[in-house]
Amino acid sequence: YKLSVAPEMDVMEYCRKEWRGNTPVAKRMRKGYEAVAQKFASIRRVRGDNYCALRATLFQALSQATQLPSWLQSEDFTMLPEDLLSKYDWIKHWQLKQKLGRKMGEISDEIKDYLILLRKKWKNISEIKDPIEKQEACDKLFKNEEEEYSLYEALKFLMLNTAIELYNDDKNGRRVPVFSWLLFARDTSSNPCQLMHNHLNHIGHSGGLEQVEMFLLAYALQYTIQVYRLYKYSTDEFITLYPNDPEEDWPVVTLITEDDRHYNIPVRMCQETML
Repeated sequence: YKLSVAPEMDVMEYCRKEWRGNTPVAKRMRKGYEAVAQKFASIRRVRGDNYCALRATLFQALSQATQLPSWLQSEDFTMLPEDLLSKYDWIKHWQLKQKLGRKMGEISDEIKDYLILLRKKWKNISEIKDPIEKQEACDKLFKNEEEEYSLYEALKFLMLNTAIELYNDDKNGRRVPVFSWLLFARDTSSNPCQLMHNHLNHIGHSGGLEQVEMFLLAYALQYTIQVYRLYKYSTDEFITLYPNDPEEDWPVVTLITEDDRHYNIPVRMCQETML
């Protein structure tokens, strides 16, 4: 097996290992890591394939989950694939994990299985009270490749569903967040069908999440994703929130990136910070 999220390592020790030189970039990275170390004691390295933004976000969300989010509780949650496929014929071109040429019914059933798995894992982990046990359960899940990648497929489908909702809201004159305009202002994703073909289908295979898709992920999960963007140290984008005007009641997960492509996760909040 391969562990998708490496064991903890001291933040500054990790930084010294990665950034030794005296180049302006190395100096900026070290400053960035020093700022992270004010808040978090350790870092866990996330496996760097094209799923790493989904992996880091989901790992953090599950690690601190104490209840099932309301959208995961709804009755019709698992009917989503069937419902969307009945309205949008183009979803039959959804790219499932490394498997091509499926029939439409199968796609719907398979995605439904992924959504059920997501609900089950989230429920089980959120019910574990002991923090050490909870962490062990997360580590175990992220060692199981079959399950782990199924969960990413579920997240990608939820992102598609959110994109469709936002697109329709905008068309019907309802207020939508600014990122939604940016998402559909791209030549490659002027509607949800293009977004699926040109972006979502490629996540995990030939590409990761772009900035604007981090917003979409945050909306799909109803989580605020707070990111230390180390190469932006000493600018006002050093700590970026997705979305930047988060809902009060959304939980927050924190990630670290050096380049907006690969994400690692900070763990163990320093005691002072918690108070």
